[in-house]
Amino acid sequence: MIVAFSVAPSGEPSDPSVQRAFAEGADSASVHDAVAAAVKVVRDSGLPTRTSSMFTEVEGEWDEVMDVVRRATEEVGRYGSRVALVLKADIRPGRTGELDGKLERLGAALEQLD
Repeated sequence: MIVAFSVAPSGEPSDPSVQRAFAEGADSASVHDAVAAAVKVVRDSGLPTRTSSMFTEVEGEWDEVMDVVRRATEEVGRYGSRVALVLKADIRPGRTGELDGKLERLGAALEQLD
């Protein structure tokens, strides 16, 4: 399966070290530090992954992918009292390599249109 997800904190940071970072003049509307912490969890998982400006995609078996999403969401929880999670899943049992395979098929279809 492939899961595309996005997590964002809101509210006051629950971790004192994060509060100090905001107190030193960081942009309180920005969530890039929280997103970086989530993406690190995903990349450290060893699963195939891709990050864009809006979502992080991760590919693997159901339990391992959902565990990574859970841990990334928990990491973002340090940056706020509340976390918003948006998740979209493509579940195709027996398929692997679809993170790249889907893009390769799209590229081929686009070439046929030229």
